[in-house]
Amino acid sequence: MSDAATSNPIEIEITEPSRLNEQAAVALVIAGALVAVADRRVSPVERDEVIRFIRDRGLAPHMSDDRLFAIFDELAERLEEPDFANVVIDTLRPVSDLPLSAHLMELSERVAAADEDVHPHEVQAIKLLRLLTLVLPRAKPVAPGSAGTERRAAAQE
Repeated sequence: MSDAATSNPIEIEITEPSRLNEQAAVALVIAGALVAVADRRVSPVERDEVIRFIRDRGLAPHMSDDRLFAIFDELAERLEEPDFANVVIDTLRPVSDLPLSAHLMELSERVAAADEDVHPHEVQAIKLLRLLTLVLPRAKPVAPGSAGTERRAAAQE
């Protein structure tokens, strides 16, 4: 296994096509984490709200709360980096074909209100999520062996 694959276990989980519930859960976590870090102070109640939301919808029942907390913490940390937009897009893209937009928006609003103080930056984060859910390119299924076919077709052009 390459160093890139072992250094970011979340990326492995969310790119595994057979784990739609897990991918959806991670997409919800990134939405909640984005709103939580927007005001520069992540409250435990915001993190708890994300996990409660995932549990209430029955997503990723095989993932422990500790694992979800760890994913939240890791993504929240990654969202402090300058490339935070790429982190959000890369996390949402694999599930862009799923009907998650309403859940993402509901969760983001619940996280913003969880600490009883909706900061203007949290409102901006919600607007960004709304925009991303509207314009994010849809995931395209990759059939076995199609990568070679696409490369041959591109080479012939």
